[in-house]
Amino acid sequence: MLDWLFRSAGNAERLIARGNQAEKEGRLGEACELYRKAVAIGPRSPKAHLNLGVALEALGDTGGATACLERALQLDPADPYANYNLGRLRYAAGALAEAERLFAQALRGRADFREASFMLACVLDSQGSYAAAAAGFEALLRRQPEDFGALYHYAGVLRKLGRLDEAQAALKRARAIEPENADAAAALADLLQARGELAGAAAELEALLGLRPDWVEALYNYGTTLMSLQREADAEAALRRVVGLDAHFLPAYRMLGSLLHKQGRVAEALELLQAARERHPQDFDLASFELFLLNFSPDIDAEALFERHRAFGERLERAQPSRFAFAQRSQPGQRLRIGYVSSEFNYHPVGLFMLPVLERHDRSRFEVYCYSTSAKADAFTRRLSAHADAWREASALADAELAEAIHRDRIDILVDLAGHSGIPRLGVFAQQPAPVQAAWLGYLNTTGLTRMRYRITDAVSDPPGAERAHTETLVRLPHAQWCYRPFLSLAHAPAPPLARKGHVTFGSFGQAAKLSSLTRRLWAQVLQRLPEARLVVAGVAEGRAAQDLLRDLAGAGIAPQRVTLAPFMPLREYFGGFDAVDIALDTAPYSGATTTCDALWMGVPVLTFPGARPVSRSASSILCALGLPQWIAAGAEDYVRRAVELAGERELLARLRVSLRERMRASPLMDEARFTRDLEQAYLGMLSNSRT
Repeated sequence: MLDWLFRSAGNAERLIARGNQAEKEGRLGEACELYRKAVAIGPRSPKAHLNLGVALEALGDTGGATACLERALQLDPADPYANYNLGRLRYAAGALAEAERLFAQALRGRADFREASFMLACVLDSQGSYAAAAAGFEALLRRQPEDFGALYHYAGVLRKLGRLDEAQAALKRARAIEPENADAAAALADLLQARGELAGAAAELEALLGLRPDWVEALYNYGTTLMSLQREADAEAALRRVVGLDAHFLPAYRMLGSLLHKQGRVAEALELLQAARERHPQDFDLASFELFLLNFSPDIDAEALFERHRAFGERLERAQPSRFAFAQRSQPGQRLRIGYVSSEFNYHPVGLFMLPVLERHDRSRFEVYCYSTSAKADAFTRRLSAHADAWREASALADAELAEAIHRDRIDILVDLAGHSGIPRLGVFAQQPAPVQAAWLGYLNTTGLTRMRYRITDAVSDPPGAERAHTETLVRLPHAQWCYRPFLSLAHAPAPPLARKGHVTFGSFGQAAKLSSLTRRLWAQVLQRLPEARLVVAGVAEGRAAQDLLRDLAGAGIAPQRVTLAPFMPLREYFGGFDAVDIALDTAPYSGATTTCDALWMGVPVLTFPGARPVSRSASSILCALGLPQWIAAGAEDYVRRAVELAGERELLARLRVSLRERMRASPLMDEARFTRDLEQAYLGMLSNSRT
């Protein structure tokens, strides 16, 4: 009997050895058959079960592999290799606690088992035990400093721990060990991007694309990095290559559209978005961005623009049904909870206009919650967050998750500050997580949603009859929908440049996208009527917008030396730039709001030409709040006429330079306390209406 057992064991060992050889040579099916025979001859051989399990896993039979490895451990619970291999399978299945136990058991059987140590650290990372994971990778690297896998994963853990310098150093070491490894290059580029080291990130991405030229995600990241570096031509080429490689990579359409919009190439951006939407008709982000861009186009009328918004809202509300119930919220004497949702709680016009409101809210009556939907934060973000009762970082939350969070916070009135601009979160509002929802400030048009019950505006931005172009009920504040506080209180020049130069200088400090064909035509007519006049345009020193402007002006006979184009300027230079301007010319059909206020603050009158859509009436609203309706033209011809007339009013321009600032200070536009009380009264009225 014993002789037979020894012969069986010997035969099993020979079969295992033959199986090992077949496995090495890539003959996995043959190896499995040999291991099965070994199991049949020696059913109590842990090694036979272990080898069969490993081979079955290689063939994709994880169920069979698991059964074999479990049997191997029944026969020898301390076997480090069976523990390790079963641990890998349990890790892949997401059974992290069991995987941790198995890897730890493997290390008890063999303390120098590198692979088990590595996998244990990976499990700890996956469980969120980052400090323990880091310690595990550090132990591996002490034994083997050139361990690429340990370095790469160690860097990821260090990043999660906020130890960014060390993470960067680890990735650089990993890159030096395996310079051809695309994953390490991608990780280093991503870290450099996150740290704002954009030139370094671009260099890493270039190296990465040298290794994998068609890696769409890397190309996309390269394009976005180049955009941030103002290398716009290279960025456009990279993003167009992404779209060419993968027509379904939707973020590239949005980013390329943003680039074209920034350059003033609105028609091209709309053409791109239309083509993308034809491929992806159900994508709400693309549709929303297209609506945003349409506001800049003079080629669509107000009625058609409203219909596009209404159709969008109808589709979104079908896709995202209202799903929340509301108990009686605030009792008498209990503070009302106001929730503000924005991706622009930073140095941005929305943030600038919001700061006085957040500071001035009556905390005895209102509790303020802010939901920041962008990861972009700056010093101004900290100023805003200091005036919120609750500040929620929501950029990583999906619409459903954010809606749940808002509902848990028991918000009484939820206010959208984005609409279709910035990073829209209208999918949250479609689910209606608060009993009263209103749009304000960030998007000067209807959202298209019926569940956005209100839109806060004023009687100039949206005069009587504007209701026809809104799905929301319009709530008009008594004076204006703006509350202005200059970011810098820079002293202005004591006299307009006309007094020194002998000719009038017109100026514009808005976005390139606002320099529409209509705007360019009107400015050309003004300069034709005033042959000595000059024009300063900031923010368009080069690129397509500059080319289009110079081309159209030249076509109207305006010499290029009469036009000064300037790049985007730092804040102090931006405000100081108004000292070189006598009269600011507003754009159409998209009017300026922040730039209008800034010009007036610096003593520069603003001439505007309102149209039928809300975005064309911002400057008109501001001028009416100041009691200056005489700078609001009744039409295109009147715009040109008023510009010519104002240019001839030298004494008036001199008086305005020193008086406009005081006029602003005394106006409702800068009465922060009154504005906030008016806004709060509007909120109370909305809530009262919702309860009747």
